[in-house]
Amino acid sequence: MNNTSVEKIGCFNTILDPFNGITIEQISLPTSKDEFEINLDYLIENTKNRRNLIWIYIDISRSDFIPIATKKGFFFHSCDEDYILVVKRLFPNAIIPTAANHTLGVGAVVIHNNKLLVVKERISNLGFKMPGGHIDNKEMISTALVREVKEETGIDVEFDSIISLGHFYPHQFHKSNLYILCIANAKSYEINIEDTDEILEAKWVDINEYLEDDKVMDYSKAIVVAAIRHKGLTLTNHETLTHIKKDFELFFPK
Repeated sequence: MNNTSVEKIGCFNTILDPFNGITIEQISLPTSKDEFEINLDYLIENTKNRRNLIWIYIDISRSDFIPIATKKGFFFHSCDEDYILVVKRLFPNAIIPTAANHTLGVGAVVIHNNKLLVVKERISNLGFKMPGGHIDNKEMISTALVREVKEETGIDVEFDSIISLGHFYPHQFHKSNLYILCIANAKSYEINIEDTDEILEAKWVDINEYLEDDKVMDYSKAIVVAAIRHKGLTLTNHETLTHIKKDFELFFPK
């Protein structure tokens, strides 16, 4: 059995993965449907007794390859704006890792001089809440926190700690949602909403008034109380993972 991590099979450059599957990136695809089908048949025949899976990233510009792949037993796994990832089992019980099954969000508890930074969204009738929103693809938690608060309130903040993690289902796209509430420290104080399409109003409100307001969700109140009483998980430059060539954030108790 050939266990090299990179192998040329037909026109494809294949990359071996930890599940004994091989992956074909978009750049390795041919330009014509006929060439794709001929080489795909050869690839399946060449690997069917020694690999578990075949993964193919099909670029949106090659979407006419999709019916060819599905005809050969490939099925959809996941996608992004410019590609779809298809996979084929070469053995009936081959393990296929689950596709991304959640979205990520981040919210900020920002307190200054006993006042809490809150926003009111245009599409929501739940009253005032903590600023926050989606974490973008490839974006770090602390970076998303700073960006979201700036867009929704105009306030510059720096990340302090994670105070709460919420898991909600169902959410957008039939996925779960993980919502990370963080304590952030204000570096400026003047309200200047940048995202006026989403945010109707932003303001500093007295914490006690907020906690006593009947229009505020109990969940939001619980987050604020937790932020006052606890320190949470702080961002740590931990030496155990400094050798990996990836962007990462590690959070540990204070």
